[in-house]
Amino acid sequence: MNGFVTSSEQAAPEGDKAAAMAYWTGQDLPFYHGLAATFPLADRWFSSCLGPTFPNRRFLLAGTAHGLMDDLPVNLLDHPPGGTILDMLTRHGKSWVNYRPDGGDESQFRRYLQYRRRQSRHHLRALGRPFESVRSGVKRDLQFTAGLYPLGLARYMLHIRGIDQFFVDADAGTLPDFCIVDPDYDEYSEENPQDIRRGESFAAEVINRVMHGKGWPNTLLIWTYDENGGYYDHVAPPGAEPPDDVLGRSLVAHPSWLRTIIRPLFPGYVRHAQELVSEPNRYDTYGFRVPAVIVSPYARPDCVLSEVFDHTSVLKLVEEKWNLPALTRRDAAATAPLAALDFDSPPAFLQPPELPAPSLAWGSW
Repeated sequence: MNGFVTSSEQAAPEGDKAAAMAYWTGQDLPFYHGLAATFPLADRWFSSCLGPTFPNRRFLLAGTAHGLMDDLPVNLLDHPPGGTILDMLTRHGKSWVNYRPDGGDESQFRRYLQYRRRQSRHHLRALGRPFESVRSGVKRDLQFTAGLYPLGLARYMLHIRGIDQFFVDADAGTLPDFCIVDPDYDEYSEENPQDIRRGESFAAEVINRVMHGKGWPNTLLIWTYDENGGYYDHVAPPGAEPPDDVLGRSLVAHPSWLRTIIRPLFPGYVRHAQELVSEPNRYDTYGFRVPAVIVSPYARPDCVLSEVFDHTSVLKLVEEKWNLPALTRRDAAATAPLAALDFDSPPAFLQPPELPAPSLAWGSW
């Protein structure tokens, strides 16, 4: 746990060498500090694997990354044998929606087709330079978590809505049984060098609209991050239950037909891909801790949860709520954050608490 500054320096030699040691006070981010001081805080919520965005979000969807180790577009070509929690909710008649940044009145299915065309171009462009801009482009195209298992994505498109619709549904109390709310990666993901206050303003708007919406008395919201962004933490990730027998793999980093073809032409790209993966390539360790707060009228005041959680704890919560089977060994072994709730007493937060305003007002820039 002593390599954060070194890693930052290697990744961005021209950047701030101490950026990985940064933190934000209550004056910087008043809403976040107020949120964590009011509702139950999980101080041992780990990301699901020692990897970047896409593998961790796959764990949230399916309890496994199914071998994905990086954010490279050429590796998003599969589907887990057990399916995703979204598949299971559909089979059992439960409603779900993935709310995502809305690009206007263009139909969602048309945007899906455009994504597929852009994905094909990314597969070709990713073999050249600049690598990072290509990877960022794919993230912008996949502005919703449900898209991280692209095979079968067409049937998901009926469940994709814009952020404006989320606010309408939250106000009216018509949110589905289960939903995921994704920010705009370009503006609100809080990745360095973005202004983290914009991300706070987005989260504050989402959480406040839920708390003051008509469905609040029956709602549970979990605020968390897919991974920790490379910032320092002193708590080493503990061991984790491997989700399955699928080992981490990369069509570029590991021996494959694709690497055989492109290595003579683009050795730099292959070398970079190999740097992104590490051995051993089993998913038997959690990633670094991420912030996590459980927001509900039934939340326990002055509560800190110190059990080990990860993103599959969300799956476990959904499975216990509707008596659904586990998707993998990881979510079967996970702990749901039910200790954050008190169902034996009148709900402490039925009247929504007044949280500090974010340092930037929503849409003020």
